[in-house]
Amino acid sequence: MRAIVVDEQGAEPRLADGLEESELLEGAVELDVLYSSFNYKDGLALAGRGIVRSWPLIPGIDLVGRVTSSDVEGWRAGDLAVLNGDGLGEYRHGGFATRARVRPDALVRLPETITPLRAAAIGTAGFTAMISVLALEDGGVGPDEGEVLVTGAAGGVGSVAISLLAGRGYRVVASTGRAGEQADYLSGLGAARTIDRRELSEAVGKPLQEQRWAGAIDSVGSTTLANVLAQTSYGGTVAACGLAQGPDLPASVLPFILRGVTLTGANSVDAPRALRQRAWDALAAEIDRGLLDGMTETIGLDDARAHAAEILRGRVRGRTVVDVNR
Repeated sequence: MRAIVVDEQGAEPRLADGLEESELLEGAVELDVLYSSFNYKDGLALAGRGIVRSWPLIPGIDLVGRVTSSDVEGWRAGDLAVLNGDGLGEYRHGGFATRARVRPDALVRLPETITPLRAAAIGTAGFTAMISVLALEDGGVGPDEGEVLVTGAAGGVGSVAISLLAGRGYRVVASTGRAGEQADYLSGLGAARTIDRRELSEAVGKPLQEQRWAGAIDSVGSTTLANVLAQTSYGGTVAACGLAQGPDLPASVLPFILRGVTLTGANSVDAPRALRQRAWDALAAEIDRGLLDGMTETIGLDDARAHAAEILRGRVRGRTVVDVNR
């Protein structure tokens, strides 16, 4: 077994060959891991920035693999499966390894129309994006209600969210810190226009501002989310799924009381099985394979540690697949 291992708080992650999986892994379903993906949380884990809560630990917050054996009904050798969140890479051993043993509770059968590589490209970021899109749908935000904002637009969640929303007919506005550099990329994903993130991130504005957004998907938090809420139209829904700017929310209750705005969370880690299945069924039906392929790069397990610095500095756009057997 080959894996990246974080041995203790602050320790440099190591790439280990010849590990005995019995020393590290436990779970009712065993898999050969085919791919993982690289997400912002993985960058934090490899940089020792507070995500890992148990040591030693294999990072990687998702995986796509082929079942080799199972102690539970419903899974058998040869089945292809995808697992997002459920504590992987935080307090359960994750996908940056050639083998895994996992709980069946959050394991989803890979849809037949999605290849393992594309499933990894979708990954936790794409899964989170779809949960967020479904939250807007459940909140009554339809394509004819007005513009929908996506913050952190060039990142993994933002990129997939834009393509999914555009595919559903929404007019999408993309907020990014690299507006000039990324405008063509975001337009290619389906964004109608791009704005500079500084419009939202530099200072908290009035509790109620001009009504600009029928809904929003926010992966930034903090000041940005406070301003998004203040600018959301009456009856709108905002799905919060990240905290790249910070976990604080310097906002007022006025958008909720006077405009009936709904703030809902999109939690990919603890999502129940029914929501996981709903999201993956929707992804299988709606994901644009060409756009997904165009926003995806593939790296080997050897490259993952260096990739952490790039994603934390905001230099990575789209999706990154980790081929653990390379």
